[in-house]
Amino acid sequence: MTIFLVEDDSVYADFIRKSLARDGARIITWFPNAEDCLAAANTHGIPDALILDYKLPGMLGIELYEKLQPRFTPETKGIIMSSIDDGNLVLSFIQRGVRDYVIKDDNVIETLNAILEGNEDDLYLF
Repeated sequence: MTIFLVEDDSVYADFIRKSLARDGARIITWFPNAEDCLAAANTHGIPDALILDYKLPGMLGIELYEKLQPRFTPETKGIIMSSIDDGNLVLSFIQRGVRDYVIKDDNVIETLNAILEGNEDDLYLF
């Protein structure tokens, strides 16, 4: 699985990359901003999954998502990630086509793994 991770905090990006690594089964490429990711997607194509921080310098993660989304296949995972826990923001993302929104909290790795593995519905069981 190929993954583009767009996160402006290099320490947090390293944490995400190391935590999601699966013995080479996941190739995770990190970008500190949306513009670099867009350039790579234009050159190399869309990866299997994108994990995009919402608040980025320059272009926001949601803006990058909207630029790349028309090129997604039905299997492409497009994930917006943020520390903002705001229902109105999440609703605006849903209205813009985002299916997966992840809060940067203590469960971020578990949640990301579930989405990447196609088990995100299991997270909402009581």
